[in-house]
Amino acid sequence: MKLFIPLLLCFFSFNVSAALQGITDEGDVVVLNSDGTWFYAEDKPIEEFEISNNPGVFKTPASANFVLKSKKNNATFAFNTKQWVFEKSTTDDSAIEYALTLKAGDLYARVITERIQINNKELTEIALDNAKNVAPNAKVIKKEYRMVNGKKMIYMEMVGTMKGIEFQYLGYYYSDASGSTQYVTFTGASLVEKYRAEIDDLLNGFAIAESKESK
Repeated sequence: MKLFIPLLLCFFSFNVSAALQGITDEGDVVVLNSDGTWFYAEDKPIEEFEISNNPGVFKTPASANFVLKSKKNNATFAFNTKQWVFEKSTTDDSAIEYALTLKAGDLYARVITERIQINNKELTEIALDNAKNVAPNAKVIKKEYRMVNGKKMIYMEMVGTMKGIEFQYLGYYYSDASGSTQYVTFTGASLVEKYRAEIDDLLNGFAIAESKESK
């Protein structure tokens, strides 16, 4: 599975800024790609995936014994250090703020943060577009609203294939005035059910701290 990691990390080389828009001198809206190319926004194919509402209430598990805090926005991430190890980005401009690895297995997670606010639904659409940049067959297989530690977030699962390896991403997407966060786990598609409990416990440790201004 170690070969799997650098392939999947290609996905995380893109962030929210990869989907910039502009307006021509004739008033048409265009989407600007990172490679300098562009296309008319109205020509972009729209993939509709109904977002259902999960009636459950998702909370940080009692086993979580450590909390990471974002330096870019109000997001926090609680997890069990007996199960997970983490490392932080060494550069301030990196979209990936933290990387986590399950100690006993082939399960990984990334904390992708931005200081700008964007609609939650659009944030998931950007994530799918970014995935397709490295895995053209990437698609959403599950998408729902969840109440996670008191905040309404979108939970999304995506699958795709890179270099013959079928992967699966599972994560939460949330944005507010303090910024945007993608908290995403990933592993081989065939291993998801094996690690389902670890995935759920990690993701449900995602919370939004009260801003200092609101105190």
